[in-house]
Amino acid sequence: MRCGCIYWVDKMLNKSFYHLGVLIAKHPGYFIIIPVLLTMLCMTGYQQLKYQIDPEYLFSPVNGEGKAERAIVENYFKVNYTHRFNVGRITRPGRFGRVIVIPKDGDENMLRREIFQELRHLDDLIQNATVEYEGELFTYKDACARWENECFQNDILNLDFIMDDIESGELNLTFPIMFNPVTWDAHAFPVFFGGTKLTEDNIILSVPAIQLVYFVTADTKRQDAKGAEWEETFLKVVGKAENSGLFKHISVAYFASRTLDHELEKNTRTVVPYFGSTFALMALFSVITCMMGDAVRSKPWLGLMGNVSAIMATCAAFGLAMYCGIEFIGINLAAPFLMIGIGIDDTFVMLAGWRRTPAKMPVAERMGHMMSEAAVSITITSLTDLFSFWIGIISPFRSVQIFCTYSVFAVVFTFVWHITFFAACMAISGYRERHNLHAIFGCKVQAMSVAIKEKRNFLYKAIMAGGINRDDPDNPVDNKDHMLMAFFKDHLAAVINNKWCKVFIILIFATYLAGACYGLTQIKEGLERRKLSKADSYSVEFFDREDEYYREFPYRMQVIITGDLNYSDPIVQDQIEELTRTLENTSYVTSSLYTESWIRSFRSFVDRNNDYLNLTIDDEQSFIDAVKEHWLFPGNPFSLDVKFNEDDTRIIASRFLIQAVNITDTNHEKEMVRDLRKICKDSPLNASIFHPYFVFFDQFELVRPTSVQSMIVGAIIMMIISFIFIPNILCSLWVAFSIISIELGVAGYMALWDVNLDSISMINLIMCIGFSVDFTAHICYTYMSSKKRSPKARVREALHSLGLPIVQGSTSTILGIIALLLAQSYIFLVFFKMVFLVIFFGAMHGLFLLPVLLSLFGPGSWQTWSGTDLGNDSDEVADVESPMKLSSMDKLNSYYLQQHTPLGLPGPYGPAKGFLGTPYKAYGDEKDLGIGTSGEDSSESSSSRSQRRQALEDEHTRRRYEEGWRRSSYHNLYTNSQSQFQPHTDLYGQQVTAQEWRARLDVEQEQRKRSALGMRAYDNFAADFMHMQRRQPTHTGDDIVDTPVSRIAAERSTPPSSLDERARRNYRPSIAAATAHSAGSGDDSSYHQQLSAAPPTTTAGSSVKRYHRRRSSEDSTRHYQRWPPSNIEERCARRYATTTRDDGAAYVPTHANSSPAAVNVYRPHPPMRSSSHHNLYYPNGAQQPPTYQYGGHYYK
Repeated sequence: MRCGCIYWVDKMLNKSFYHLGVLIAKHPGYFIIIPVLLTMLCMTGYQQLKYQIDPEYLFSPVNGEGKAERAIVENYFKVNYTHRFNVGRITRPGRFGRVIVIPKDGDENMLRREIFQELRHLDDLIQNATVEYEGELFTYKDACARWENECFQNDILNLDFIMDDIESGELNLTFPIMFNPVTWDAHAFPVFFGGTKLTEDNIILSVPAIQLVYFVTADTKRQDAKGAEWEETFLKVVGKAENSGLFKHISVAYFASRTLDHELEKNTRTVVPYFGSTFALMALFSVITCMMGDAVRSKPWLGLMGNVSAIMATCAAFGLAMYCGIEFIGINLAAPFLMIGIGIDDTFVMLAGWRRTPAKMPVAERMGHMMSEAAVSITITSLTDLFSFWIGIISPFRSVQIFCTYSVFAVVFTFVWHITFFAACMAISGYRERHNLHAIFGCKVQAMSVAIKEKRNFLYKAIMAGGINRDDPDNPVDNKDHMLMAFFKDHLAAVINNKWCKVFIILIFATYLAGACYGLTQIKEGLERRKLSKADSYSVEFFDREDEYYREFPYRMQVIITGDLNYSDPIVQDQIEELTRTLENTSYVTSSLYTESWIRSFRSFVDRNNDYLNLTIDDEQSFIDAVKEHWLFPGNPFSLDVKFNEDDTRIIASRFLIQAVNITDTNHEKEMVRDLRKICKDSPLNASIFHPYFVFFDQFELVRPTSVQSMIVGAIIMMIISFIFIPNILCSLWVAFSIISIELGVAGYMALWDVNLDSISMINLIMCIGFSVDFTAHICYTYMSSKKRSPKARVREALHSLGLPIVQGSTSTILGIIALLLAQSYIFLVFFKMVFLVIFFGAMHGLFLLPVLLSLFGPGSWQTWSGTDLGNDSDEVADVESPMKLSSMDKLNSYYLQQHTPLGLPGPYGPAKGFLGTPYKAYGDEKDLGIGTSGEDSSESSSSRSQRRQALEDEHTRRRYEEGWRRSSYHNLYTNSQSQFQPHTDLYGQQVTAQEWRARLDVEQEQRKRSALGMRAYDNFAADFMHMQRRQPTHTGDDIVDTPVSRIAAERSTPPSSLDERARRNYRPSIAAATAHSAGSGDDSSYHQQLSAAPPTTTAGSSVKRYHRRRSSEDSTRHYQRWPPSNIEERCARRYATTTRDDGAAYVPTHANSSPAAVNVYRPHPPMRSSSHHNLYYPNGAQQPPTYQYGGHYYK
């Protein structure tokens, strides 16, 4: 199911990384020094740090509707803090201080004399506090916001003049507005009283909380700076009074406009102390997980250098980003923890790739193989993370943009630093390992097998022994399998393959999905202000009291009407009135009693007093004159609600105020803003509604669609990337399913874990898209590309390859973010919760769910459903792609392929790995199996491979011998192409048609049907050898009689290969046994007696099907033995007998059961080819080319 059109990506990466690995091995010093110097150079960018802590700038949408509405208001009604300040008509928070006071003596009613005395004391402390700014001393009265040159005051404190009457019950306070009979102040109780308890007649019974507010001027930059200094003093004075126990009857919670700035800065400072401990923890984890019982192959220092590489990369990335002028925010400090986790994952991948290379290889070759095999795993992980962060850069929130920009830099640098700096460290460690030096102490040590042979003491064997014995590199004592890898293959796979466990896992998954879907219905949107503060911050208490006592009348909203309108026109007046009533009739706005409308109040004023005033307001000019003269005088706050043109002849803008009521939470706030805006848009007037907090509320409207859009786009991009690097359609579908499932789980369970959908969680949702691919894509690919027929065997192979790396990668990532949990900050706590969820769910999908689903619905699933799955590891699917891959590889590197044997024999440094022994990753047998591994063993150097090779060597020796001398002829027959390995037209130098070959094969197949198993080349070696001892080579004139002795004599002209020698050694016992038997036992019978206990590997099928079935040469030889040597020689003799032999000559087979009379029969001798596999395709003693395929030589 591969797609050849994009298969070149995999090949290109492997080839490029192979070259890079060899280059690094040749010059490791350059690849260490250059990254270190670049890191130091980039870190000078920290001098360009631009620290940003403005909450509105970071957490409100860049082009939010609230900012556009504020621009309209400020265009017509700019706030004047110095002379005409009104708290209900502000457009920005400005500089202010607020306190919410509640009683602490047990009595919930604040309307008491002792309470108001302490309130007066608190007010005096605030107003008389001395502030210094640029050498200038001032107090609140010097910098306060003013209305008509009067400092903004909390007139509610004037109730102390009538407090005795209130306590005695002689005077009742009427809600919501009441005039003070002593000072004649109009007290707006909803502004100051919180949680007020009323009678049915709106008489105040008790007041649990009182709020005091202080505003300072902020019209210019200097005033704003002075106001910031005053806020600092305000926070210090009030905090000191509260913390020192100055007040006996009241408890004070305080807040200022700079509080959120302070909290964001505190968030940054709280996580910094945990950097060192986190690095130490990660270093310890890396060192431990990279250690082994083998003192030479153990790599603790490389585990440490993996951390160093990630830290260097992150520091360099941040410095370069600062050089580019990108602002820095406190949230960015979460990125280093994530980058360390990503870097350690890459470390495990590269170390696993190194362990899979044969220890006998030169360091340069091992580095090339390691880099080649790690190419896809590292690249796909880095690309998915890179693209997920890139999606965040285009989000409408500055905080998301800045964080993702820094993360993109960090991901790129981490990738580059790992394939250069860390790879160079690996090369140095490789040279140490090649010289068998101790991993920690650096001294030369003995291999375990040698230490046992020499009877070294226990302490030496436990601490010092390691590496391999160069004289016996495949000794299993020196190549032990990893204990944890065996656990995943033998125990966890057995649990997953159990049918009842599969049912249990699916039920757990269904429960997981049900919980996630329920969580989606509980999602709350928006970033609450209190969550920007630390858990122990003074502001948390203030936010809690505000939510408890001041949610009944929370927001004073402004409705702005612009455009060229004739306000004297009754139709326009009715339209304004209709808009006002429509807004008041919603559930979000209280009654008209709290509405401030200049045109409604003016019309009411005219209706009441027109008999006395005798005003005419039918035309526009008379209407404007009357409004200016009788209503919009300077002392009236309504004068702030009408904007005239430059010559005061027309009204170009106006506004009125409405009061929100009973807004409970962020979802309610979102609905309120959306519905009120819709009412204004549906009005025939050009109207808009605004409140300073609407700028923050815009995130409620955008965060959901932006998150959904980002997740969909991200999932599609992840699927495309996975398909490019893992070109398998079914695998891509499983990856898409996993991404959707994991994202659904993260989004659902984050709501149940008290995480709102806001800009912070959106960062993590976007980031989690990339993280969700890491485990699932590679476990799918490993299962889908397995050659095992049995689903159980595929599950074992997948878990053996990826079980340990998944656990290592997930554990390292969680350990990397553990410090965020200790920071006691909502922002960093969200990072921890969501990264933990995505890593946990991803690991569970990879280790449990996907193996179950793939075994039920993947290749060979019919065996699972039918109950016929026996879990046979030896039953493999033939690699039908080998001929196609061979053709493509011929074009890629024909020179290299000519110099390596295609027989699957051991190369100069061990068994041929991959396809045709290519030194970079082959495309078939050796696949990149994902994170942490690409082969059978991801933790030990070739231990499983060595033992497996040793166990199967005897079984496959005879097959390999036969494959060598007949491979090329078979390849030509079935691929219809001239093999580049062929020096002759076919095996015997004859031109034969496909029909002739088919006819011969059909005859052979008829003979084969009598046997359950096929013959192999060496099955009759013992009998033939004993039979030839009785014969001598005979010459009759010029004719040559081909006897076994003559053939063996001819074969001695070429030195035998190591495989030949091993085969002969294996058959010496058979030769001795054959001596005791008569030659008449027969080849076929003896062969079947030897293999009678073994089950047939292939059922007999029709010759047509077996002929046309497309296979690689190696697999077809393994499963279908077409023509044993003796039979082909007989056919060749029969072919030549009709034309070239003597008339009296008759052909007699040369089997052991042949009669002696057949010895001297004429038989043509085919062109001789050496039996040595190394010289099979290089006749006449031609020297073989060097083994390095890219034009260089092996580097020792």
